[in-house]
Amino acid sequence: MPRDRVQIVGQCPASPEAVWAIAGDFCGKWHPAIAGIRAEHDARGSLIRAFTVHGEDTLYREQLTWFSDSDHSLGYNHLDGISGVDRYDGRMTVSGDGDGGSIVEWTAEVDAPDAARLAGICQGTKAIFEAGIAALSDRAQRREAVSSRQQSPAPVTFEEVSLGERPRLALTVTSQKGGSLCLFLHGIGGGRTNWLPQLAATGTVMRAAALDLRGYGDSTLGTGPSTVEDYCADILRIREALGAERLVLVGLSYGSWIATSFAMRHPDLLAGLVLSGGCTGMSEASHEEREAFRLSRRVPLDAGLAPADFAPDVVKVLAGPNASDEVKEQLLRSMAAIPAATYRDALMCFTNPPERFDFSRLTMPVLMMTGEHDRLAAPDEIRGVAKRIHADAALADVRYETIRDAGHVCNVEQPEAYNRILLDFLGKLPK
Repeated sequence: MPRDRVQIVGQCPASPEAVWAIAGDFCGKWHPAIAGIRAEHDARGSLIRAFTVHGEDTLYREQLTWFSDSDHSLGYNHLDGISGVDRYDGRMTVSGDGDGGSIVEWTAEVDAPDAARLAGICQGTKAIFEAGIAALSDRAQRREAVSSRQQSPAPVTFEEVSLGERPRLALTVTSQKGGSLCLFLHGIGGGRTNWLPQLAATGTVMRAAALDLRGYGDSTLGTGPSTVEDYCADILRIREALGAERLVLVGLSYGSWIATSFAMRHPDLLAGLVLSGGCTGMSEASHEEREAFRLSRRVPLDAGLAPADFAPDVVKVLAGPNASDEVKEQLLRSMAAIPAATYRDALMCFTNPPERFDFSRLTMPVLMMTGEHDRLAAPDEIRGVAKRIHADAALADVRYETIRDAGHVCNVEQPEAYNRILLDFLGKLPK
């Protein structure tokens, strides 16, 4: 199969942020060749841009497969419109040039059945890319910073919900009814109250709930040691009790591992998957690594200490270098409130993963985030997992973001940045 690669690199005087503000709008009508464009979603929720170009009646369709606002990059696949092409994968990246301007790199990998057709497609692509980069440069330079005052949405109201017994599940739920439910799952050292800023933001666009996992806060442990299957059953109970058609699961660390475990088992129930500060957990660690992790954290418990006793040392690991005293105090309260039995239970479950994740089972859009200073889920590690999901998932629709100036619990340290990215992701999911 003949194959070629088109690569166009251009320089813009405007800043990377100004250029990306235009280029990062996947369905925006900024390219001079585009006559009309609209956003679509396929049955699995992937974002598609459908557009026509001047002088043609052909409808072109391209699917967004990769997006990272913090890295200023996006990737897409051609679906319809180009005749005689077998594969067309595009990617655009915007970076700084060191002098306040931007470097725009636009590439395409193209497969076609014969060399002549391949050459024609690549020649047309080269012209499109060059015109697009020129338009980006011009528009970014002329772009005016216009701030419009928007009326603040009505405040979101919460209600406390308790479901069943043994275990009893405690949730904070927004008042909005019906449709999909955005469910927040905390980490081993957290609790549902750590998600209150996210509930307030998400509740303006859809119903949302934050759960105290088994044994945390106002939830109780079950009759036996907690397992991944138990957590998945709890999520199903919540979905049924709150009458949600589909779910968007948002996890932090341990909660991300639980959310991914649920996605492996019930992909058809998820409209989206948001993973913060982790994903694979101990699923890819060796037996020796899992044992070392568990034993190191059991030592203070076996010595008769409670999480409240070693919470200050844990916060030093969780918090970023510039975390405020208020943030550190919130993390300290969350950790100190955990009963020793609950902490043991969560450690046992976390270090006994039943499977290595098969990302080919993922059929929903995925957003991955981690803190710039996360010591437990470093950006390079999580970006690497995001790229693996992008390569292996049944639906290649993955977004990765680094939360600047944040440690492990990035939603607590930088709630505004976290909420902005989360709301943008939710806004692009099918209604």
